[in-house]
Amino acid sequence: MLRQYELVDRVLDYDPDADEAMLNRAYVFSVNAHGTQKRANGDPYFSHPIEVAGILTELHLDDETIATAILHDTVEDTVATSEEIERIFGANVARLVDGVTKLSKIEAQTENERAAENLRKFLLAMSGDIRVLLVKLADRLHNMRTLHFIPKPEKRRRIARETMDIYAPLAERIGMYEFMKEMQTLAFAQLEPEAYESITRRLGQLKEGSDGDRIAKIGSGLKLLLGRAGVEAQVSGREKHPYSIWRKMQERHISFEQLSDIMAFRAIVPTEEECYRALGIIHRRWPMVPGRFKDYISTPKRNGYRSLHTSVIHAENRRIEIQIRTPEMHAEAEFGLAAHWAYKQAVIADKPGASAPAARLRPDAQQGWIADLVEILDTAATPEELLEHTRIAMYQDRIFAFTPKGELIQLPKGATPIDFAYAVHTDLGDQAVGAKINGRVVPLSTVIENGDQVQVLRSKAQVPQPAWLNVAITAKALAAIRRHLRHEERDQTIALGQQLYDDIVARLPAALAANARDEALRRLKLPDEATLLQAIARRTLTDGEVMEALMPGSAGADLAHAPPQSSAISIQGLAPGVAYELAECCHPVPGDRIVGLRRPDASIEVHAIDCRVLADLAERSEEETDWVDVQWGDKTEGAVARISVQVRNEPGALGMLATVIGRHKANIINLRLDNRDARFHTNTIDVEVHDAHQLMRLLAALRAAEAVNAAERV
Repeated sequence: MLRQYELVDRVLDYDPDADEAMLNRAYVFSVNAHGTQKRANGDPYFSHPIEVAGILTELHLDDETIATAILHDTVEDTVATSEEIERIFGANVARLVDGVTKLSKIEAQTENERAAENLRKFLLAMSGDIRVLLVKLADRLHNMRTLHFIPKPEKRRRIARETMDIYAPLAERIGMYEFMKEMQTLAFAQLEPEAYESITRRLGQLKEGSDGDRIAKIGSGLKLLLGRAGVEAQVSGREKHPYSIWRKMQERHISFEQLSDIMAFRAIVPTEEECYRALGIIHRRWPMVPGRFKDYISTPKRNGYRSLHTSVIHAENRRIEIQIRTPEMHAEAEFGLAAHWAYKQAVIADKPGASAPAARLRPDAQQGWIADLVEILDTAATPEELLEHTRIAMYQDRIFAFTPKGELIQLPKGATPIDFAYAVHTDLGDQAVGAKINGRVVPLSTVIENGDQVQVLRSKAQVPQPAWLNVAITAKALAAIRRHLRHEERDQTIALGQQLYDDIVARLPAALAANARDEALRRLKLPDEATLLQAIARRTLTDGEVMEALMPGSAGADLAHAPPQSSAISIQGLAPGVAYELAECCHPVPGDRIVGLRRPDASIEVHAIDCRVLADLAERSEEETDWVDVQWGDKTEGAVARISVQVRNEPGALGMLATVIGRHKANIINLRLDNRDARFHTNTIDVEVHDAHQLMRLLAALRAAEAVNAAERV
């Protein structure tokens, strides 16, 4: 275990301006907080966070990150509190420690392979600061280094499997290949001990040739070749790590002897131009293996990895892999985003004598979210601004939601269940009638939060509604809704036009001739019947014009008009001419969230979204129920709400009720005595109100009245 002064000296070596006092306080605080706690190998527990901090010093991370590593288990495993951490070490360290603690809780909830990919993405999404992930990865790496001390084989295998499924791919995702390889090797040794032993033994035999260390000799020859051509290079060689070899053997169904690129060499040259020059020198010296050349400099990997890869046929007809890169590319390949942080620290501080490299990484060489992050790092003027903006760019404006089966759906912030449904499948989006978020029935307009579990309720009779355009935000959802509405609107308009046309024909003074409609189209200069019916429905043609076109001279007849709406309240989201009524079961009033239910006669019954009848229908997956998303229109006068008021059984009680209701400018439409006993009687009252706010004020006033025991909306 690192001693206190050794750890602090490591940080000061690359960052002389680091807060030495804070690091010392953190070391002492962790030792005291963990006290006599022991690890599986018998070491004091505080040795673990100290070693995690030591791993992160190799990445040249800032003093706040090192302090976070020292303290990362104190809130979860000791009596220390977040408030105490903030008081002693400041808000930034407290926030980072809290982030690592939250990730640990998420980790503890997931114990099966099913959620591995979800958890990797969720860890990325829930980490507000990249340094939280770096601490978590270092924490897992040290746990793997000491995994063999755990006595129970099944527990070792579970931790190794979790590392292989979650943390090693996560390290790869942010470009930390050295972390990834060590985690995979340590996990492989636990999961496949016989295969690990066999491959390790064969690698040892391969490395030692008849004339000594074969890898060292090939590396020296490669360095000499490049040096003679004027390219200064640092050359190192290694065998592929055991898990990588085993995976290739499994995927390709080949034996160890059939693998052709077990040995790999790396040449680090000063500039990008020298990379391509070195490649040409190597290809002139040894034949290239066709199909094995990869240019990740001109086309970086998604996580920003850059290098040239080639395989050549070396002496003894042996294939070797060679990677060529600059020092900056190498730092990035080894430690991924952590390398960017180290570079940025060196540039911002401009500390003379610091051992952190001072070169700048070029963000234009990056791709995707890495490029966004590097741009943020490069444009931050101060460490405080840098801290504020170190977000994982790919996820800062994204949320993650889960299906009931655990599948993870990625959506933009502000997305609703409609967006979620269309993200799962277009048919599910088209048929959505409601949703459950974390088991609770919610409207389709509800905004989904990060980590929510969303279940979409569907009906085969449902179709996309116009009101959905106001709540959907994803391009896929909006495109599907608009496409359907264009067809739906045309069909509904034609159907309405047909009804109005039939009504016009019924009012004609005589029967129509067989060719009357064709003649009407000619007179009106319309191309077809569909255009005629749409014109009638949209009132671009008057009834008189249609009658005159069908039967000249009939326009003077007494024209009927379309039936009026069955309610004085206006509703948006319905096709023109569709009748509707406010449901008697829930008595919705303007301001309530509402939904429409299409009845057999094609009229619409408008319900409050939390109506019990509505909830019952939504629960019936086989129910052929036709839902319509609607909203209140501009005309919102005279809605009737139903309330239940329990008052004391005493003289003047009903008068008091009437006075309170009248004072709040509500009108009693109906009153019914439902229950009466010696002490109380309960009245159900229908009151006409302007909107839900007026109703809530009325209920509050009734509850405040001396004679009232309870007042609730029915």
